[in-house]
Amino acid sequence: MTSAPPRQPPAVGVPNSTPVAAFTERELIGRITGRLPPPPAWMLVGIGDDAAVVEPERSRAEVLTVDALVEGVHFDRAFTPPGAIGHRALAANLSDLAAMGAAPRLALLSMAIPPGMPVAEFDAIADGIARLAARHRVHLAGGNLTSSPGPLVVDITAIGTVKRRQALTRAGARAGDDIYVSGTIGAAAAGLQALRRAAAPASSAVARFLYPEPRVRLGVVLARNRAATACMDLSDGLADAIRQVAEASGVGAILDAEAVPIDPAARAWFESRGADPVHAALAGGDDYELLVAVGPRLRRRLAAVAGSPGAPLTRIGVFTEERALIVRRGAHDTPMPEGYQHFRRLAEDETAPGGAEGR
Repeated sequence: MTSAPPRQPPAVGVPNSTPVAAFTERELIGRITGRLPPPPAWMLVGIGDDAAVVEPERSRAEVLTVDALVEGVHFDRAFTPPGAIGHRALAANLSDLAAMGAAPRLALLSMAIPPGMPVAEFDAIADGIARLAARHRVHLAGGNLTSSPGPLVVDITAIGTVKRRQALTRAGARAGDDIYVSGTIGAAAAGLQALRRAAAPASSAVARFLYPEPRVRLGVVLARNRAATACMDLSDGLADAIRQVAEASGVGAILDAEAVPIDPAARAWFESRGADPVHAALAGGDDYELLVAVGPRLRRRLAAVAGSPGAPLTRIGVFTEERALIVRRGAHDTPMPEGYQHFRRLAEDETAPGGAEGR
C-alpha cells in the first residue's frame, strides 16, 4: 500500500453493490486503514509510504511467513462469506507462527481484486482481517492492491517474534517422543463438504471451516516452556503433518486411531456419508490445530502447558526408529493416509476427500 489518504472511517452513502472499479486505489486503501487502530510506537513508518519501517524487538528473532488464498482453490465465494475470506487469510499465517512458537506482531496485505467485485465484499474482507488482527494484537503495516482480470487473491505476510533458542521446528522429533494434537480434528473438512452440498451438519463444523481459530497462545506457551521437540500446524491435515515432521526428523510414527480426538459433529457427518471418520479426519485439512512432539524428559513441562488456558492436548501416538508411518487400530495396522497436496496429479486431485477448495 504505497499511498493512503488521512485516517478516516469508511465512506458512507455508497451503495453496497458499487463495484471496486468505481474507487481509486487510495480510496480503497482508506477503507482499510479506517478499520485499523493507530499504529504502535515501534512502527516508525506505516501505511502511506513506499515501505514500512519498524523497530525490531530487543533480544528476539523474527519469524516470517506468507500465505496466499486464491478464489477457486482455497475458497468459493458462492458459499464463503467475504468476512470469512479475510479471517481465513490471516488465520493461515497466524497458525504458521503458532507452530513456530512465535508471538505475532505485524502483517502485510496484498490483494488482487476483480474490478466488478462489490465494494461491500471488499469492506467485509477487510473487516474479517481487522477483527482477527485486533484479537491477536497484529498491526497491518502495508501491502499492495491491484486489479485482477482473474480470480480474487488475498495474500498476507505475517511477522512474529520468538527468543532465539525457543523457536519450534518440524525437525526436532526423536524416536520415543510422544505425539500430541491440540483440540479436535475433522470439523473443518466436514464443514467444507457440507457447504459444497448445501447440506450443513452442526453449525459448529461449518464455523470451524469458515472461521478457524489459530492456536497462537498454545504455540507461544509451548516455546516459552520448551515443552516440545517439534511442532507443525494442521492446515493440510493431521496425516500430512505427521508425514512432514517424520520426514524432517528422520523418524517413523505409529498413530493410535482410537485416541484421535475427532469432533463429534464431524464424526456424525462422515458416518452419515458412509465414510470412515478416522481416515476422513486424518486426511482432511483446515483444522489449524497443532501437532506436537514431546520427549520423555519434557512430559512435566507439557503438563504445566496443558494446565494453562488454551487448547487441550491429546496423546495420539509415538515417533519410532523404524521409518514406517502406521495407523494402528487394536491389532490391525494400516498405512498413514495422504494429506492434502496442492500439486498432485489432476486425476488424484479430483477424487481427493477434501478437494482443493478450503486449503
